[in-house]
Amino acid sequence: MVEMRNLGSSGLQTPKLVLGGNVFGFTVKSPEAFAILDRFVAAGGMMIDTADVYSAWAPGNRGGESETMLGEWLARRGRRDDVLIATKVGLLAGEGGEKLQAGRIAAAVEASLRRLRTDYIDLYYAHRDDDKTPLDETLGAFDRLVKAGKVRVIGASNYSAERLAQALEVSRREGLVRFEVLQPELNLLVRDRFEGPLQQLCIRENIGVLPYYGLASGFLTGKYRSRDDLGKSVRGGGMSRYLEAGGLAVIDVLEQVARETGGTPAQVALAWVAAQPGVAAPIASATSLGQLDELLGSLEISLSEEQLKRLDAVSRQIALQPA
Repeated sequence: MVEMRNLGSSGLQTPKLVLGGNVFGFTVKSPEAFAILDRFVAAGGMMIDTADVYSAWAPGNRGGESETMLGEWLARRGRRDDVLIATKVGLLAGEGGEKLQAGRIAAAVEASLRRLRTDYIDLYYAHRDDDKTPLDETLGAFDRLVKAGKVRVIGASNYSAERLAQALEVSRREGLVRFEVLQPELNLLVRDRFEGPLQQLCIRENIGVLPYYGLASGFLTGKYRSRDDLGKSVRGGGMSRYLEAGGLAVIDVLEQVARETGGTPAQVALAWVAAQPGVAAPIASATSLGQLDELLGSLEISLSEEQLKRLDAVSRQIALQPA
């Protein structure tokens, strides 16, 4: 039976793996995307993470491609109640204003609902903090969406501890819905964007945490061993910084623990994220059924305290420079 984890006090639950939708409409098209989504749900997966800006960076795309593909899948399967859809607002330009201004949020949610072919979004994130827009304006806009039944729960992505704490205080003071979920970057090579005050705040306030880049954009799968391997994927160019920081030492320990558990380095890396205090589940994407099956295997991996300590120790030796 798949272990379910609470997303803080939001009332939502998920197994300890969330499927990333950033590849849909980018490196994965239908029908492959539909097959991946079908298998994810059949294996007990529940939450699919996307954003209105996915994948505006690809040539010929304008944004909304991932949401559109998910909407086609939802319409094709004819069922909505057994999946959780998370999407985001704030990085795709459009009508109604800038970033997290109230008008922009109001217009963006309607566009996302149309693309997703649904009348509600389970988890709606502020994709990135907008310090130019007052927090009460942003939270007031989200509050209206929740009261209208268009959004169930709101979350914050890429917020600092200071700004998240300020947002929670505004929600308390003004009687507005609060951010119930945080989406930070966290993996064995990048820890400082969550650990410390932000992690402590989430634990104290019972905020669910769903980190992204759990595999460090694929580096922690072990397929990038040298500069000769950087051409293996569209993300390969960004792997040199992990190599230069001593990331192969982490790969060595991942492989040791993988042999001990009967898993793979990728499965162990995701299991490590899921084992961190305050974390509900990592987010990871798959471009094939084979990749998805490997990700799903992380649900069966249980790391001992000794294995977690070994991974923690080698991880703290990494001297990664800011991107």
